[in-house]
Amino acid sequence: MNHVQDSAAFSPCVLVPVYNHEHAIVATCEGLAALNLPIVLVDDGSDAGCASVLDHLAQASDVHLLRLPRNRGKGYAVRHGLAHAQTLGFTHALQVDADGQHDQSSLPPFIEASRHAPDRLLIGYPRFDHSVPLHRFISRYITHVWVWCNTLSTTLRDTMCGVRLYPLAAVNAMLARHGCGHRMEFDTEVLVRWFWAGHPVDNLPVRVTYPTDGVSHFRLFRDNVLMARMHLRLTLGMLIRMPKLILGRARHWRDERHKSSS
Repeated sequence: MNHVQDSAAFSPCVLVPVYNHEHAIVATCEGLAALNLPIVLVDDGSDAGCASVLDHLAQASDVHLLRLPRNRGKGYAVRHGLAHAQTLGFTHALQVDADGQHDQSSLPPFIEASRHAPDRLLIGYPRFDHSVPLHRFISRYITHVWVWCNTLSTTLRDTMCGVRLYPLAAVNAMLARHGCGHRMEFDTEVLVRWFWAGHPVDNLPVRVTYPTDGVSHFRLFRDNVLMARMHLRLTLGMLIRMPKLILGRARHWRDERHKSSS
């Protein structure tokens, strides 16, 4: 089925990267059904048990399954899922994590906001409850500080939340030039590079709960090394772009002063 009726059509889907979340993905998809949107599941080389669950879910007419031959990481899965969603005829993709940590009542505002401003990349920023592990909370703010330095701006409130809504044509064109990493570093780098390119963003709140039996695929040494390399790469990129970023901030402050005085 072709979901695009004309070049100006707004045709969103939900994109869910999945790696061995067989105990959570069914409930996640059931909750997403309230959005009345097609779902694109990306199987990132899951084991047989999870692959079987995904095969069952894909029997529904509004669920599309993209199966990758082996596990390559969340960033790789999301990047290929975004490209696949565009080939299916969708114009936008709402990325959601498979483990059910995001309160799905927070998701409809993303769809409505994108419908009215389809060129914007919408970024979720988390509203945590008491279940958030302290070390995760602290580590997020370390990344926030790096990102604010890399962009010379606090526009990107949170670059680690797994909820964001991508305009597919623009983000896929950018990813063709900048892969943005295969694993956890992807989520941050793609947003920084989107900001550097001058594309518009908005930040929307998302309630987050960490399930007590949740499965984390974060590997402490490997992923921290990848994140450190990413921040170094982005810092070097920021230094190259510093004059342009400073001019952009100056225009922003000038515009804000003009609004406040008018």
